[in-house]
Amino acid sequence: MMRIFLAIAAFLSMTTAGFGQEGRLGQGEPWGLNMQGAASPLMEEMVDFHNLLLVIITLITLLVLGLLIWVMVRYNERSNPTPSRTSHNTLVEVVWTIVPILILLVIAVPSFKLLINTHEVEDAEMTLKATGYQWYWEYEYPDHGGFSFVANMINEGEEGYDPALRLLKTDNVVVLPARTNIKVQVTAADVGHSWAMPAAGGKVDGWPGHLNELPIYFEKEGTYFGQCSELCGMLHGFMPIMVEVVSKDEFEAWAQQQSAGLDGGDLKVAQSGRR
Repeated sequence: MMRIFLAIAAFLSMTTAGFGQEGRLGQGEPWGLNMQGAASPLMEEMVDFHNLLLVIITLITLLVLGLLIWVMVRYNERSNPTPSRTSHNTLVEVVWTIVPILILLVIAVPSFKLLINTHEVEDAEMTLKATGYQWYWEYEYPDHGGFSFVANMINEGEEGYDPALRLLKTDNVVVLPARTNIKVQVTAADVGHSWAMPAAGGKVDGWPGHLNELPIYFEKEGTYFGQCSELCGMLHGFMPIMVEVVSKDEFEAWAQQQSAGLDGGDLKVAQSGRR
């Protein structure tokens, strides 16, 4: 029986290892159940950790299920009319103490590493400041002349509305360079908000009077979406985050245009927006 459970566990481990992320980059899949496709090394680590936990949880579940079935079959009243009077077993007690400790250690090591990596900002090449309002985001580029703009969700019937990007597309776009260590500073002006970019593995709360930060790195160019992830009032679900990741040269050209107050071309970004 144990061989059967081990075979099932191995099969589930192989078939679920690829379930950690969706195929589409930058946003979720229709009817998707898993995380967005990884766009950064940090997110890849998170997906690997998720898959590791999935294997461990599957094995533990099958082991417990197997033990329950074995006990019910082997020690029911019909099969075992005279119950055992054994009160303890030293070997069994040592095993069920040491094995959980080892499992927790296997989980803890990559977990602590991830916790550090999600908060530690090293060798940042640029800074983006995001301030949450009810119910929109204001962005500032302090390393590129300090220009700023606000980003509001595009509602149905407004110019630029795309049904495929409902609740995701904004009127003004955050532009960031690919393959660049970016420090995102997050705060809020009224109530608590949370700036989240799932594809990059980034999420941090923003609170009035307090400045939090997180590292962001994008491997590939493209458009990425996130949302406010802290309940902030009636329109909490209408605070999307839209990031356009471009090459470093394109970003520098765009940043210079914005600093000079010029039109950014296809990347629509304004000095001010609807509030």
